[in-house]
Amino acid sequence: MTVNVLGISGSPHRHGNTETLLDSFLEGAKAGGASVEKVVLKDLTYSSCRGCNACHKNGVCIVKDDAIALFDKILNADCIAVASPIYTMGITAELKGLIDRGQYLWARKFILKTLYFTDDHIRRHKGLFVSTAGQNWDHVFDGAFPAITAIFNGTGFEYYDNIIANNMDEYKGIKNHPTALADAFAKGKKVVGVLMAMEPAGP
Repeated sequence: MTVNVLGISGSPHRHGNTETLLDSFLEGAKAGGASVEKVVLKDLTYSSCRGCNACHKNGVCIVKDDAIALFDKILNADCIAVASPIYTMGITAELKGLIDRGQYLWARKFILKTLYFTDDHIRRHKGLFVSTAGQNWDHVFDGAFPAITAIFNGTGFEYYDNIIANNMDEYKGIKNHPTALADAFAKGKKVVGVLMAMEPAGP
């Protein structure tokens, strides 16, 4: 089977610590035999959720922009790696704006009851959070986890793992971290192996 892995870079800083860590994960996934794609949010054009609740009536977002096309890609992936550096103890505005735009999927699941992910579907779809932070605090990523959990739950992915590295200020960048890039590569290769080893889904 072909495993499709989608990386989403939520950093406004191109080729910085977090995107570099994401790239290492995607390289590992490719080495494991997956088809990989990376989307950079700063290169897309989309607005934040209007809170109009129009999607509660029919499950369709009335704002037609790049966010909807990206959610289509997410729903067609087997594995997604959502990446964001920690800005002010949370994810970036770019990524939070995208996650909020998934409200139309929430409406389909919980109001209209037209979208449902089985336990088997979720087991076969893996989500990983990729992040870096300047501070060395153990809790520096805690503010990001709820939003990441929300996008995985809303799109039918198991929250499979974190690929996170703090203390970037002291290391002077991810490339000077002794293990982070190698660990990300290994996790990319591993998750693809896990998905490939699964028995084919039933009818």
